[in-house]
Amino acid sequence: QVQLVESGGGLVQAGGSLRLSCAASASTFSFNAMNWYRQAPGKQRESVAGISSGGSTNYLDSVKGRFTISRDNAKNTVYLQMNSLKPEDTATYYCNAEKFSGLRLMNYWGKGTLVTVSS
Repeated sequence: QVQLVESGGGLVQAGGSLRLSCAASASTFSFNAMNWYRQAPGKQRESVAGISSGGSTNYLDSVKGRFTISRDNAKNTVYLQMNSLKPEDTATYYCNAEKFSGLRLMNYWGKGTLVTVSS
C-alpha cells in the first residue's frame, strides 16, 4: 500500500508563495505519474498539476506561469511551488500517485493540506 503525506500548507496573503511537499512511501520512479489536485469548499476536486515518470508536466490553465511541479526521486518527494497566490487558490490540496498494478491503473491519495490565501 502506497502512502502519501502532504505538507506545506498554511495561511498566506495574496501575492505570496508556498511550497507544498508530498512524501511517498514508495519510489517515485515506480509511479506512472504524480499529481496535485485541489478542492475548494462547495466545488469539485480539480487537477492542478501533474508530472509523468518521464518528467513531462501539465498544469491547470489558471495556474500556468505561477505554479511549478517538480520531483526529487532521491527523496521520493513531489513538490508544488506556488507563487503569486490568489484568493481563488484557497483550497485543500491533495497529492495523487498513479501506479500500474499489472494492467490496472491504481490511484493513491494523501489526506490533503489546506492552503488559505487572504486578500
